[in-house]
Amino acid sequence: MYADENVIKIKHDVLYEVAKLAFAGTLEEKRDHIAAELIPGPTPQFRCCIYKEREIIRQRVRLAEGKASGANDDGNIIQVISSACEDCPISSYVVTDNCQNCIGKACINACQFGAIEMGRHRSHIDASKCKECGKCAQACPYNAIASLKRPCKFSCPVDAISYDENGISVIDEKKCIRCGLCIHRCPFGAIGSRTFIVDVIEALKSGRPVYAMVAPATEGQFGEHITMRSWKKAMQAVGFTDLIEVGLGGDMTAAYEAQEWAEAYRDGKKLTTSCCPAFVNMIRKHFPELAENISTTVSPMCAVSRMLKAREKDAVTVFIGPCISKKSEVRDHAIEGNADYALTYSEIRAIMRAKNVELEEDDNTYQEASVYGKRFANAGGVTQAVMQSLKEAEEEIDAQVHKCSGAAECKKALLLLKVGRLPEDFIEGMICEGGCVGGPSAFQPYQTCKKERDSLIDSADGRGIHENLSHYDMGFSMHAKR
Repeated sequence: MYADENVIKIKHDVLYEVAKLAFAGTLEEKRDHIAAELIPGPTPQFRCCIYKEREIIRQRVRLAEGKASGANDDGNIIQVISSACEDCPISSYVVTDNCQNCIGKACINACQFGAIEMGRHRSHIDASKCKECGKCAQACPYNAIASLKRPCKFSCPVDAISYDENGISVIDEKKCIRCGLCIHRCPFGAIGSRTFIVDVIEALKSGRPVYAMVAPATEGQFGEHITMRSWKKAMQAVGFTDLIEVGLGGDMTAAYEAQEWAEAYRDGKKLTTSCCPAFVNMIRKHFPELAENISTTVSPMCAVSRMLKAREKDAVTVFIGPCISKKSEVRDHAIEGNADYALTYSEIRAIMRAKNVELEEDDNTYQEASVYGKRFANAGGVTQAVMQSLKEAEEEIDAQVHKCSGAAECKKALLLLKVGRLPEDFIEGMICEGGCVGGPSAFQPYQTCKKERDSLIDSADGRGIHENLSHYDMGFSMHAKR
């Protein structure tokens, strides 16, 4: 979505090769040949030499296998591909053409580390000596020194990215909320996420029942005529036992969160939503004192997974959507019965490509969610669904909700809650702007597909949340310990 097309192509080619070999059962044998096949040489395609290009491919293969990109493994879902990051500018401060090469040399005089020297036409900053204190930029009378913040660091909403002594980006696992915003901001494709591709393929080959669970954000992503029925047929062709629309889980979450909100409202307790794992991670890591304010109702993904596992104990559940942080949610072992694996659209498309399966246009008759569950993926959609559930249960409350779209709004709301100055009763937190539809691994930007998405949802029937849930066995817990 934001990355260069070359980066996306390389990523998809690696995912496809890994998926193809995993299905064939030859990944262990042929893994080391992938880099040479994609980078045959002798002319490099996008870096200084084919050897660096092949090393980048090797690290991407490791991510595709679910491993750390390098030797050190901090357990984070999001990883820096060091061989790709090496080409990013190291110095945070650069002298621009505004420099007049003046006699005063205020920049040189301000630097305490001897990092600036006079050049023929302008001053020069030695990146190996610069400590990034910024005093030179403050001192320059022409504002000729600019602070160059790397796209990955600039995009991180929780300041989890720094640089090591070699200028390689480092992600602080203790701060990272796994939102994935940095991945598509890097023009060098130097940040990626581990995938569950191999695990999912092995599950498909195991003979166990494997269910695909497609996110509500999916509708409209691939065009007006690629419906949930299109996805169901494609997933069955790949080898999944069946597909379930996670919008159904949106209905489940809305119904049970409505009960929790009503109780909290009567008790005067302020709550936050729990369906966005990056938002939950933000609270746990950066506002731990607010952990008790997180709703204990599980996410729609977890709800559908628990329903399927209640039916079949040995079922394997696989979430598919535009979200990176869902990968961290499935690894949160404190939430029992959650999805076993989570795939992005690019990852499931690599699996489909390896099986020669394509999404085909179909009618919009398959529907397991109400329109409220479907719109869970939109900013404000959770609030709308919860309020609708309360209305249907004839338990309406005069509550106000602070609806957050994007990390900045989430941080602001949580700060207000922390200091006791939040005027609203509840917080709906969506780290991605626009909601899940604006996820980092969306197939296309939300505004591009909004018309198609609205058309698909508007053509769905008018079933209510509680009416819909009456057709499903809810004999499983909808709550999680936090």
